[in-house]
Amino acid sequence: MPELGRAALLVTFGLVLYALVAGAAAAHLGRRRLALSARNALVAAFGSTLVAAVVLLMALVRHDFSFVYVADTTSRELPTQYTISAFWGGQAGSLLLWLLVLTGFGALAVRLNRRWAGDLIVWVVPVFAAVAVFFSFLLVAVASPFETQSAPADGAGMNPSLQNPYMLAHPPMLYLGYVGLTVPFAFAMAALLSGRTDERWLIATRRWTLVAWTALGVGQLLGAHWAYVEVGWGGYYAWDPVENAALMPWLAATAFLHSVMIQEKRGMLRIWNMVLVIGAFSLSLFGTFLTRSGVVNSIHSFTQSSIGPWFLTFIAVTLAASLALLFWRLPLLRSPTRLESPISREAAFLYNNLLLLALCLTILWGVVYPLLSEAVRGESVVLGRSYYDFFLRIFGLPLLLLMGIGPLIAWRRASARSLVTTFRWPTVAALVAGVSLIFLGSGSSIPGLLAYTFATFVIATIAIEFARGTRARKALADTSWSGAFSSLIARNRRRYGGYVVHAAIVLLAIGVAGSSAFDSVAEAKLKPGQSMRIGDYALGYRKLTQQQGPNAMEVRARLDVSRNGRDLGTLQAGKNAYAVEQQVSNEVGIRTDWLRMEDLFVIADQIDPNGTVYFRVFVKPLVNLIWLAGFVFVFGSVITLWPDAREQRRLVARSYDVGIPATS
Repeated sequence: MPELGRAALLVTFGLVLYALVAGAAAAHLGRRRLALSARNALVAAFGSTLVAAVVLLMALVRHDFSFVYVADTTSRELPTQYTISAFWGGQAGSLLLWLLVLTGFGALAVRLNRRWAGDLIVWVVPVFAAVAVFFSFLLVAVASPFETQSAPADGAGMNPSLQNPYMLAHPPMLYLGYVGLTVPFAFAMAALLSGRTDERWLIATRRWTLVAWTALGVGQLLGAHWAYVEVGWGGYYAWDPVENAALMPWLAATAFLHSVMIQEKRGMLRIWNMVLVIGAFSLSLFGTFLTRSGVVNSIHSFTQSSIGPWFLTFIAVTLAASLALLFWRLPLLRSPTRLESPISREAAFLYNNLLLLALCLTILWGVVYPLLSEAVRGESVVLGRSYYDFFLRIFGLPLLLLMGIGPLIAWRRASARSLVTTFRWPTVAALVAGVSLIFLGSGSSIPGLLAYTFATFVIATIAIEFARGTRARKALADTSWSGAFSSLIARNRRRYGGYVVHAAIVLLAIGVAGSSAFDSVAEAKLKPGQSMRIGDYALGYRKLTQQQGPNAMEVRARLDVSRNGRDLGTLQAGKNAYAVEQQVSNEVGIRTDWLRMEDLFVIADQIDPNGTVYFRVFVKPLVNLIWLAGFVFVFGSVITLWPDAREQRRLVARSYDVGIPATS
């Protein structure tokens, strides 16, 4: 079995190397048959990579500890679902998943464009192949998942924090996002290489970019909820370097999705969009480097390994080659269209881009500063939470406000009269909300108050847009209100799906502001029979229980919970002791009030042999709006991605002008 896995990876390496060399030669020399051969090699590479993935998966499920990777990441007592998740729970397996998704996306992108033999798609194949050559080389020569040994009686097991249902979905979603950004990058580089720098590559990759962006967003929310329920520290985002590594390409992709509308509408920002695509892809590689190299100290990252220098070299080569291509094609990318007014939709989108990029760069600096300080001074200096929180407020609050302004302001130039007409009622709603919150006692945190006020403004603009559009559709079609509403969305899914996504970001902002600016915490060391209070809640420690779970000893402190004298039932918090892994994990207790959208969050920080427990208890107001935002985010993304017959016809018409297949 390991021989088959190694052979499959060698075949993949040979195929993608051929696709790179033959594809580049075919594109340069104009050899159609050679280009077709290179394309087929890229598609075949997905098949051979799939064989390697199946071999590793079978070894995991069968507990074949003669595989070093299987012995290092699993044990016989590990539940089956986590045994499967060990595929991406270790370094070599995660790289194999990267390559599998990469070759799969490459094969699919090629297939969707198979009828087009123009001078753009022919360059996409060697660009995809170049990335695949790097990852297949790592798996063949540096970090193979098919190394063997004399099989031990049992494996080392899995890190207890990874034995959580969210780990079944969180890493794969991030991989879909990371690897998905290769598609717009490949098409952008193909546009530069071929000299065809019009909007064709944007049309071809818009949905690919949306899929990658959505996957990154969902992956981060899943990771945040995993941290919330599993890590046991009372929060959901700690500005960990690896968490930031996933956030940065998402921010860059968000900027790109907004600025691309300006290029489509006005033909502006062609150079800027190329820079954003290069940046988003490079940041996805950088995020993979941070996680896989072990260069940073993080609960998410692996131990020190030999792949770090290889990744840094590849990132440097990618940036150098991409920027060289960009500078080479600068004359073709310059646009005659100029910004006509600082008060216009394109200006608002540009401000949005600058703020997103500024936030991204400040996070990047926070991530690399400890590495640079250690390299220069010999001492790692970490920028703490206060650094990130400060810049999140500085850049995040204006971004929140711009979400309500940008989509409604006029293109080219907006008059003062139109601004007053458009934003009169949203401004009134925001001011009323802000003043009301102050009177209700929520003015203790200025950033939190501003977040609530700006969120009200954005929600009001979205509601007015939906109401105005629905009223217009009803008047035109003489139909019911529900019919007019559904027709409105169906006729412009991209626009109104975007509004739904904006609503999700507003819910996220309210949840973050409420749970961080207005939360409360209490600590107490209790014996059975004693109690503590936090806000309106009273918690009585009843007893300590212990039982053997599937692969861990489960110790739980049981508490009676009441609020304002009303019994709310019991809550359990404690620890799991894993015998094979020889580790202990926190198991938090959470009681959710869906009406208030708040959580009572209990951590059993220390459990003494005599049954005394040191508790840390949080009340997290509005925290569940964060998780609700995830569902709204997915819903809005699906609306935006859903096939639209009218849009398809527009793409068909446009394809005759620019030579791109409508199937993309």
